[in-house]
Amino acid sequence: MTESVPGQFTLVLHSHLPWLAHHGRWPVGEEWLYQSWAASYLPVVEVLRTLAAEGRSHLLSLGITPVLAAQLDDPHCLAGMHHWLGNWQLRADEAAMAGNRALGGHEHRSAAAALADFERTWRHGASPVWRQLIDAGTIELLGGPLAHPFQPLLDRRLRRFQLAEGLADARLRWGHTPAGIWAPECGYTPGMEVDYADAGVTHFMVDGPALRGDSSLGRPVRDSDVVAFGRDLHVSYRVWSPKSGYPGQAAYRDFHHYDHATGLKPSRVTGKSVAGPDKAPYDPDLAATAVTRDVEDFVRTVRERLRDESARIGRPALVVAAFDTELFGHWWHEGPQWLAQVLRALPEAGVTVGTLTDARANGYVGEPVPLADSSWGSGKDWRVWAGEQVRDLVELNDDVVRLALDTLDKSRESAGGGPALRDPVADQLLREAILTVSSDWAFMVSKDSAAGYARERAHGHAHAVREIAAAVGTGQVAKTRQLAAGWNAADGLFPALDARRLGQRYAAPHGTDAPADPESAHDGPVGEGRV
Repeated sequence: MTESVPGQFTLVLHSHLPWLAHHGRWPVGEEWLYQSWAASYLPVVEVLRTLAAEGRSHLLSLGITPVLAAQLDDPHCLAGMHHWLGNWQLRADEAAMAGNRALGGHEHRSAAAALADFERTWRHGASPVWRQLIDAGTIELLGGPLAHPFQPLLDRRLRRFQLAEGLADARLRWGHTPAGIWAPECGYTPGMEVDYADAGVTHFMVDGPALRGDSSLGRPVRDSDVVAFGRDLHVSYRVWSPKSGYPGQAAYRDFHHYDHATGLKPSRVTGKSVAGPDKAPYDPDLAATAVTRDVEDFVRTVRERLRDESARIGRPALVVAAFDTELFGHWWHEGPQWLAQVLRALPEAGVTVGTLTDARANGYVGEPVPLADSSWGSGKDWRVWAGEQVRDLVELNDDVVRLALDTLDKSRESAGGGPALRDPVADQLLREAILTVSSDWAFMVSKDSAAGYARERAHGHAHAVREIAAAVGTGQVAKTRQLAAGWNAADGLFPALDARRLGQRYAAPHGTDAPADPESAHDGPVGEGRV
């Protein structure tokens, strides 16, 4: 083993997709879920399971958003995934019969292994899979709000509700209530640390610049005991950045170029200026050599960073590298191979690996920081979710949330303070409002990534809120039930969601005398978003 270096390295993965079930299939919709499931979630779990069998633990902090967890447990999605894996194998056979034996053989082996793994381990949902890793101490689970809203822009009452319900959803699925969260888009505005403390959250992720570029230690936020951990961009950008990173190197499989007859990806990157038809065929052996090279580079980078940062601050430092889980396999085909090798190589190189909880427990915490408005995007501010290009969605979200909350409050008041039993109409109204304000729709519009689909989804859920609210307002009881049942057929996620828990209008947060001000969350700059 190489001489050890001071400090701790923590890898954080953020697993998230918006609610896609029953909302289209191709080119955007359920296909996105099944591709990510096959290419990322299956192999990443296999990597973690294999490393755990080697006696390794506390490997990384893994964020799984409630809305993704809901899909990975959903019977419709489980059946769809099984069908998709079988179809993948058929497409591989078609490629081989069409003359591309190398591509067909590689894809057939991958599809057969994924199908066998899914049938053996995943057919009853993902919750038992995640729980096994959590119970074994292989990973730290990070939670989050229900449907991934951009929290700084959200009415505080609904923001607090989504967080509390998201943590409760994790408890129901895995028997664990997360102490840490990955805040959607790493979005923050002052005051959110109070909500986090009230919800029992002890730590959360921000981007490095939010800590003024010094992510060498976690930092208590303002006057709270809640710790913000920052992504180290120097290390993280070695893997993936707005302009470079390992996945774009020549030997790796090219994500963008498809064989249109089978939907498979036959080429390696070859060169950034090489057109799709001119790219060289994918070579797994060549890619494996590149993985070994990039593992060595990353380990060297982490060692140097820990030494340099520890010397700079005069005490052992923390280095946090954070990525979307979907980078590993879905976007970067060889990502799971790299991940397995890195998690073995770092300890062998004298690097202590641990989770965010470990970092907090082992004292990698510095002085409090007056954290300001921020996100994890290229501008490190809010413009992707609040800029002019999505101004209409910001206004839509405000209108829908106001309508939903007003309707629920009036229904509660007319019932003399609240119904004794759950109301499926109220539950579905709230569910559709939560889906409307998902941060994904504004992100997809701002980044021009399936912008039409994103706008359609936002307006579709908003229409559901308006339709149900209108029927409630006119006292059409039978119609409200019919509408709620109809929308629930497509959007029946979070069956434990109970609108009664939303609480009273302007209910004061625990430990405060002031009412929650839904307008206070809208103060702050407008900025750009996630890389």
